Amino acid sequence: MTDPRPDERAQPATAPVPLLPPFDDRPTRYERLRDAVVLGPEWGRMIRWFAPLVITLLAAVLRLVNLGHPHQLAFDETYYVKDAWSLWTLGYEGTWGENANEAFLTLQQLPLDEKGSFIVHPPLGKWLIALGMSIGGPDNSVGWRLATALLGVGTVLLTYLIARRLSGSVVVASIAGLLLAIDGLSIVLSRTALLDGILTFFLMLGVLFVLIDRERTIPVVQRRDDETPEPLWGRVLWRRPWLVAAGVALGAACAVKWSGLYALAAFGLYVVVTDALARRRAGTVLWPSAAVFRQGPVSFVLLVVPALVVYLASWTGWLVTNGGWGRTADPNPLIALWKYHQSILNFHVGLVSGHPYASPAWEWPLLLRPTAVWVDSDTTSCGTDHCIAVVSSIPNPLIWWAGVAAAVYLVYRLVRFLLGRGTFDTAFAWPLVGLAATWVPWLLFPERTIFQFYTVAMMPFLVLALALTLREIAGRAGDALHRRQAGQRTVAVFLVVVVAVSAFYYPVWTGMSVPYEFWLLHNWLPGWV
Repeated sequence: MTDPRPDERAQPATAPVPLLPPFDDRPTRYERLRDAVVLGPEWGRMIRWFAPLVITLLAAVLRLVNLGHPHQLAFDETYYVKDAWSLWTLGYEGTWGENANEAFLTLQQLPLDEKGSFIVHPPLGKWLIALGMSIGGPDNSVGWRLATALLGVGTVLLTYLIARRLSGSVVVASIAGLLLAIDGLSIVLSRTALLDGILTFFLMLGVLFVLIDRERTIPVVQRRDDETPEPLWGRVLWRRPWLVAAGVALGAACAVKWSGLYALAAFGLYVVVTDALARRRAGTVLWPSAAVFRQGPVSFVLLVVPALVVYLASWTGWLVTNGGWGRTADPNPLIALWKYHQSILNFHVGLVSGHPYASPAWEWPLLLRPTAVWVDSDTTSCGTDHCIAVVSSIPNPLIWWAGVAAAVYLVYRLVRFLLGRGTFDTAFAWPLVGLAATWVPWLLFPERTIFQFYTVAMMPFLVLALALTLREIAGRAGDALHRRQAGQRTVAVFLVVVVAVSAFYYPVWTGMSVPYEFWLLHNWLPGWV
């Protein structure tokens, strides 16, 4: 039997086969030719650098300008800001006395007791908030939110980079980055000292690293030696530094909120499945068993062990002190930490207390009950008798609903592909896996008190789905000219309207004082009030 791929056979049989192909982030030959013809090579290179720079700067302006407003603890900042300062001061979360919120505003004697407090989220996100507070002090509201704002800007850049790798297109990547940069939910959660924006950053960082691992590893898995054109098991790869990096990033996500575990499991499973499919394409005889029982345990070690190390490291302050809640439950600190985690799990499973802004996960795609983060009535500063200032976590409605529709379309394409009735771009799988990790698990807890703002972790995957779908609407190079012109006009009009809607909503995302009637215009559904 002969191997029809002469480029692989051209290497001498004795030449060593590298475990990983060399990393090459240069543009493809088609991209170089296109840029040379349309723009010239220098312009093409400049745009590839200029586009992410402009989008990142836009995201920074929308998230950092007037970051200290409102100068008071908004919504659940009352928990995380105080816990962050307690970590910075004691190394663990202490107990706060009465009037603690007011003390933060005036920098009175902070009523912090060294007695440990039962806290239900891991420490890493609060440590990052504390880093910002260490710069300006506990009364500086910019310091409270600095970490979440910077990581929110970073999430926009990561989304651009992921879209660039998935699509191979600067235009598609720019659309994805722009949509996330101007989305209200992402802006609000970047300007508020909550954990979910930090969680989203580490999730997207882990996704980028998994994507790079796939780009490097799958070609190696599919490469076959001349002597064994149909190997029984295929290679087992240990040298996968980007998978280790993904484990570190996803472990950091778990160390911010436990919901990061869902992403760790989902993308870990994705790695195993794509390993199996790569071995199948390479002609490996026992490709399912090879992927699950040979490469699978290796991938588990490379991904999960670093995640576990990072997670444990985030508890260092609690482990090396004695004042934390439950720290003395057992002489062995790891056993005491295990008992603490059992208590946290019982809390999360049994959390069914009512809340006016609670929203079960089945409501999230419909956007029925966004969370009001901060509200202040003001009758003097906007020029009318009745003014109001609001920070509402309403996403840009067009981005949200169009993103949900795009995700449904990608599921439809996947189903048709599985039924043998259509094609499925491998890029489509990434937003679907991400949405499965950030939304589907919450459906399993219909009675638990949860909130619409948790969907900030879904937003990057929704804009990825939307950007890839808009590319389908705009048409491909082989489509008829009139088809592409009509599609590109449709996409252009949609983007212009989306930008206008974000400009319309920006005052209620940032707490500007506006006339009451103007605020009412933003409440398109009854549950948005």
